[in-house]
Amino acid sequence: MSFTAKDVMALRQKTGMGMMDCKKALTECGGDAAAAEEWLRERMQGKMAERTERATGEGRIGVAVAGDKAAIVEIQTETDFTAKNDQFVAMVDDIAKLALEQPAGDVASSDEIAKRIDDVRLTTRENMSLSRGTRLEGGTFGHYIHHDGRRGVLLQIEGDADADVARGICQHIVFHDPKGISEADVDPKVIEEVRAEAIQEAKDTGKPEEIAQKIAEGRVRKYLEENTLLNQKYVLDETKQIKDLLPGDATIKAFVRYTLGS
Repeated sequence: MSFTAKDVMALRQKTGMGMMDCKKALTECGGDAAAAEEWLRERMQGKMAERTERATGEGRIGVAVAGDKAAIVEIQTETDFTAKNDQFVAMVDDIAKLALEQPAGDVASSDEIAKRIDDVRLTTRENMSLSRGTRLEGGTFGHYIHHDGRRGVLLQIEGDADADVARGICQHIVFHDPKGISEADVDPKVIEEVRAEAIQEAKDTGKPEEIAQKIAEGRVRKYLEENTLLNQKYVLDETKQIKDLLPGDATIKAFVRYTLGS
């Protein structure tokens, strides 16, 4: 089967590979474009395997929502230049959608996810991978990806909640990084450490036991107000707490906050 310069160009545009590589692939495959594409993929995967130890300190967060299912994923790559590339951004969004097909919980790499990543790995020549992902199910969802793509939040709500309110809460979570939804989500050991530290500080300054205990309870209360989502002051209106934004029949079931690489 013969091929023309247009066939070489078409393969180059589809794969992002060099003209000589595409010409060689078509030659090896007798002009069969589909076989040539697969030939290039196999050839480049061998080369990319040699790069798997290269650091992937850049990347992007992606979110997908469909009905009562939602997913958030983090894809890492080597350079900021690639992370901002339209092809990479589209791939991250596609993988978030593929994650919707998985059971609730941690997102695992699949053949489809690996192939979609390879499509971009082959053209950018960079090491990249699915770093992590979470799939949630049930209720309604809010989400927010910061403009740089490096931070993102997926919020799960039971009951009715305005979409703008849900998005605002997600923005708040990005900037305030709560340790849990309510006091129930905070490790009791952490609370005890806060209390013990406050008591010791009060005693060191000569405060009697009764006063030290009151100071400690105040310190614990402040800690919970600053570190639990429902009690935090809303970043967009500090006259309100997050719990004030939700209608009576709505509760926050879960949130997932990703910061690239951490």
